[in-house]
Amino acid sequence: MTTSFPDTKTGLHFGLAAALGVALVSALLAGSPARADDKVLAKVNGVEIRESDVALAEEELAPSLQQMDPAAKKDNVLAFLIDLQIVAKAAEDKKIENSDDFKKRLGFTRKRLMMDSLLAAEGKLATTEEAMKKVYEEASKQITGEVEVRARHILVETEDEAKAVVEELKKGADFAELAKKKSKDPGASDGGDLGFFTKDQMVPEFSAVAFVIEPGKTSDPVKSQFGWHVIKVEEKRNRQSPPFDQVKGQIETYVTRKAQADYVAKLREAAKVERTADAAAAKPDAAKEPAKPADSKMAPPAKK
Repeated sequence: MTTSFPDTKTGLHFGLAAALGVALVSALLAGSPARADDKVLAKVNGVEIRESDVALAEEELAPSLQQMDPAAKKDNVLAFLIDLQIVAKAAEDKKIENSDDFKKRLGFTRKRLMMDSLLAAEGKLATTEEAMKKVYEEASKQITGEVEVRARHILVETEDEAKAVVEELKKGADFAELAKKKSKDPGASDGGDLGFFTKDQMVPEFSAVAFVIEPGKTSDPVKSQFGWHVIKVEEKRNRQSPPFDQVKGQIETYVTRKAQADYVAKLREAAKVERTADAAAAKPDAAKEPAKPADSKMAPPAKK
C-alpha cells in the first residue's frame, strides 16, 4: 500500500509509521547526542524533537514526500514525529516491546538496517572517480565501431496504404511532410524522425532494411508487428560514446551495485548455509513459476 501524508496537520499518520520502521522508531525514542547547531523544533512531554530527527525521517520517507514543497514537507514530517512520540510512549506503557512478535520484527529490522548501512559504506568506498572512468572506457571500447543509422519512417495500417505513400514519394512529395499527414507513429509530428539507433534497438524486420539502404534512399513497404513502414535513411555513422559527465550517474549506480553484489557474494561464499528439507519442499515447481516477460523491443522509438 502506498503511504502518504494527510493534508491536515492534526491526526495520527498511521501510514507513515509503517514506512518508517521499528528500528527508526526506537532510535528516535532513545535519542542521540545533540550537536550544538541541532535546533529543537518541538517537545513532547519533555522529549525533544530536533532538526536531525526531521532530516532522518525525511530520508526514510522520501518516496512519500516527493510531491511536497520543502516547507510542507518539513511541517508534515514534524507533525508525524510528534504523533510518533506520543503513540510510541503509549505503546511503551503497554509493554508492547515485550511481545514475541515485536521482538522478532525488531530483530529483523535491526539486521536489515545493519545490512543496508554496511552495503552503503562498501558501495561508497568502491565508487571512486578512477573506478567510474575505467568502466566508462571499457564500455566505450565496446561501442566503438558499431554502426548506427538515422532514419525517418511512415507507419500505416495496410500494404496498400504503404504502396500509395511510396508512389507519392516517387512523384516528389516531401518525406517529412508526408509523415506528418499519414503516419500513425507517435513521432509523426517530427516528420517521422527516429534519430540515431543501433540494429538491436528496432524490431528485426525494420533493422534488416534500414541498415541496408544507402543514405538518401527510401524503402519499399516493410511489414512488422506494428503495421507497414516506409523507411528513409538519412545518415549512417559509427556509434558515438556519450560524454562521461552525461552518463556519470548511471555509471556510479552500476559501480556501487556491482561492489555491493561482489561483497555479498564473497560473504556468502565464506558462510556455511544449509537449507532444510522443508525449504526445498516450499520451492515452487518450474511450471508454477511466473512466465518470463516478452521481448521488450517496441515500435521504432521517437527521436531522442
